[in-house]
Amino acid sequence: MAVWRALIMFPWFVFCAYWLAGAAKTRRTVEREPFWSRSGVLAMEILGFVLLFTDWGGAGLQQIFPRSFAAGAAGVVFTWLGIGLAVWARWHLGQYWSARVTLKEGHELIRTGPYARLRHPIYSGLDLAALGGVLAEDRWRGIAGLFLIVAGYWLKARREESMLASQFGPGFEEHRRLTGFLFPKLF
Repeated sequence: MAVWRALIMFPWFVFCAYWLAGAAKTRRTVEREPFWSRSGVLAMEILGFVLLFTDWGGAGLQQIFPRSFAAGAAGVVFTWLGIGLAVWARWHLGQYWSARVTLKEGHELIRTGPYARLRHPIYSGLDLAALGGVLAEDRWRGIAGLFLIVAGYWLKARREESMLASQFGPGFEEHRRLTGFLFPKLF
């Protein structure tokens, strides 16, 4: 388990470092979601990650299924793929990225890279990486954490869609028709 933990934690550290470095290079915010809206979703996400990645004196360490190399390896692969997708998507957002649901000065609707198939690839990537953590860590508490993480990003994505639809109108409706919400639209 210690090896799997190290292999899934490293991409999360890379992700955090990239996020912090990129946060300084964003455009000025012109509209943002209310504090109460952001705080509820943020609390869900934080609690989800705490449940997924922390040990409280061994509580919640009961295995979900018999430990296997295949499950651990799949968890590592999902984590790396998920973080890779999130970083790729963040790179394509560039100056329009924000941790909150916002509109930036001169905001444009991004349709390149992973945004050609997904409307919320950062959230999809983080959900996939969290699923990888559940597989590699193999703890019941991780399932609850994954549920909170996915629910938090789903709520945030719905709020984001509302703001983007009001800003971009028919352009966003076309984008919505051609892309998947959290799963890629392939056809």
